[in-house]
Amino acid sequence: MAPFAWWPFLFLVFLLGILLKVYALAAFIVMLAVISGLAVWWRSRSLKGVNYRRRPFYTRAFPGERVPVRLEVENRKFLPLSWLRIVDPWPIAVGPEEESLLTPTHNPEMGLLVNLFSLRWFERSRLAHTLLFRKRGVYLLGPARLESGDIFGMFEKVNEDGPTDLLTVFPEPLAFHSLQLPADDPFGDRRARRRLYEDPNQPMGVRDYHPEDDFRRMHWPATAHTGQLQVKVYQPASAQVMMVCLNVSTLAHYWEGILPELLEHLVRVTASVVQQGLEDGYRVGLVSNGCLAHADQPFRVPPGRSPGQLAHLLSTLAGVTPLVTGSFERFLISEGPRLPYGAMLVVVTGLMSPTLAETLLRLKLHSRRITLLDFSRNAPPAIPGVNVVHLPYVK
Repeated sequence: MAPFAWWPFLFLVFLLGILLKVYALAAFIVMLAVISGLAVWWRSRSLKGVNYRRRPFYTRAFPGERVPVRLEVENRKFLPLSWLRIVDPWPIAVGPEEESLLTPTHNPEMGLLVNLFSLRWFERSRLAHTLLFRKRGVYLLGPARLESGDIFGMFEKVNEDGPTDLLTVFPEPLAFHSLQLPADDPFGDRRARRRLYEDPNQPMGVRDYHPEDDFRRMHWPATAHTGQLQVKVYQPASAQVMMVCLNVSTLAHYWEGILPELLEHLVRVTASVVQQGLEDGYRVGLVSNGCLAHADQPFRVPPGRSPGQLAHLLSTLAGVTPLVTGSFERFLISEGPRLPYGAMLVVVTGLMSPTLAETLLRLKLHSRRITLLDFSRNAPPAIPGVNVVHLPYVK
């Protein structure tokens, strides 16, 4: 019942007590009205100044790891709380090690962590749990629902806009030697990585034209200014770039569904490749025709070698979902102009088709160095100039 819904009835009973000169009844109604008013006032302020926080020791970990978490709730006002119930939606994949702590819901992958508190003025309470990270993914915790009310237990107030947090479970990289790539030169690019090349994104000057110069190097403003043919001079660079292209499609037509086991295997292979690439001195980037959790667009991670690049790449792979945005072949063609100059492509796919082979040949025409890691059942055709590694996936 709403707080004021029964006040007209109290008023009528009060008038009846006055008219019939039953003053005890009228005094009782006044007392009820005072208590009810106090309860309404208490209810309206019960959740003000109440802060609820989750404090995991780590927000990112690998499957099988245990992470301690501390739950804190604080009442930052003079008004005490006789009771406070916090209902926190919690994914089972990153839930407490004791699964019995989670109340089942209609969603088999979600549970409710329910806690009851009684807080005095300016009091803080803490609870400690141990989380077990069970499955790769990016998981949303919350929003928590806070419930409280007046000290008499007459009325209740609910706040469903509690805090939210994200927990990330990295994919566990496969052992790189299991990919059966050459131990001394796994990506077929050892010689190229040692030489300098010119980066067209970093011009450093101009010089006179030589007959062997590419026509695309012409610097027309300088030519017009000097009256002689001038070409651009680019800054030399030694760090090579590796772009890993992950094909999320596991069936011939992406609208037919997905093979979850094969997708997880491809993600783990990709994690192993990016980790090895960074160890070998590459600037590693990542593109895919799949979507990340809580998004609906293909993702791109620019190449880099910063200390946090591996964590960034693994976090991105953790959020890969089975949602496919379109054909992998069309995605590669559209991404071709955006790939950095001189980048080597490592294509990871669980599905091979003649269209994909033709696409790789078209990319090869633009002086791309390509390594194909194919995990389909049937051996792929020979693709001239492409380093093909076929490792059929078996459950």
